[in-house]
Amino acid sequence: MPELLELEQLVADTKGRATARVVCTVAAGGRHFPVHAITLGSDDPAVPAIGLFGGVHGLERIGAEVVMAYLRSLVRRLSWDRVLQQQLEMVRLVFMPLVNPGGLWLGTRANPAGVDLMRNAPQDASDRVPFLIGGQRLSASLPWFRGRRGAPMEAESRALCEVVESELLGRAFSLAVDCHSGFGVHDRIWFPYAHTREPIEHLPELHALKHLLDQSQLHHPYVFEPQSRQYLAHGDLWDHLYGRALALPGERVFLPLTLEMGSWLWVKKNPRQLFSRHGIFNPLIAHRQQRVLRRHIVWLDFLTRAVCSHAHWLPVGEAREVHRAEALAHWYGAKGPA
Repeated sequence: MPELLELEQLVADTKGRATARVVCTVAAGGRHFPVHAITLGSDDPAVPAIGLFGGVHGLERIGAEVVMAYLRSLVRRLSWDRVLQQQLEMVRLVFMPLVNPGGLWLGTRANPAGVDLMRNAPQDASDRVPFLIGGQRLSASLPWFRGRRGAPMEAESRALCEVVESELLGRAFSLAVDCHSGFGVHDRIWFPYAHTREPIEHLPELHALKHLLDQSQLHHPYVFEPQSRQYLAHGDLWDHLYGRALALPGERVFLPLTLEMGSWLWVKKNPRQLFSRHGIFNPLIAHRQQRVLRRHIVWLDFLTRAVCSHAHWLPVGEAREVHRAEALAHWYGAKGPA
């Protein structure tokens, strides 16, 4: 795959500033593909970290391309951008652009075993989920298959979890971004929960981040909201990992976000994309793809800066309670969730 070749070349181009490791290897179509994790920046466990993930769904190539484009931008700037060099002394960046290379190779949403990785975690939703879309255990021949009950998570899911747990969860502050496409006509930033409509413990911090985004990028296109406002789902990996973070001793903040790019807008502008399964999830016209990459690179750079400077905007004390009240009113109604 050209994406794998570029990824390996980008690591080589850092001239030792980045570290790459193969977290696992998956088989598809008679081939074996590595799942890479690339780290860049400080090795100090006391600094904050941001993880950037793409390609969880093989059909959604644009998610992998957004993460790759941001990594490419950083690598190309490393040799001359003094501000970036100083920034990397204060933050750690973790990249997994191709979590599901087998699905990417086969052109499927699921991995080569037919399992939807974003329905593969063990937790069940607390209420009814949309038929099939919310995750099902009927058959791998149907979409959104969760895997067999009681079976271990898929190798790709375990690889993502291992990287998040080893690189992000042990820190006082960390943030993750998982890039997807395919829902609606608007670009959305989702945060947990997907399995329940109850608010997340770090709702004040997420509301403060939304406020920071609104102030810093006045004309941004994103709808920032909990995923549960749209639908519930079984087995969400980020719900699972957020739960793991809450179970750890000590005070820490882990904010998992999902970028859900609104691919219906691409179809609306180019209806012929409906006749291609790749066209439902990806911009097929070159200038639209370039516009998408430019837009989201700016957002990912904003998040990296926000992580680096988190001590200056995270709410504490009374300010945290103000953010909680405003968040409950904004996302769940004045009385909180139903």
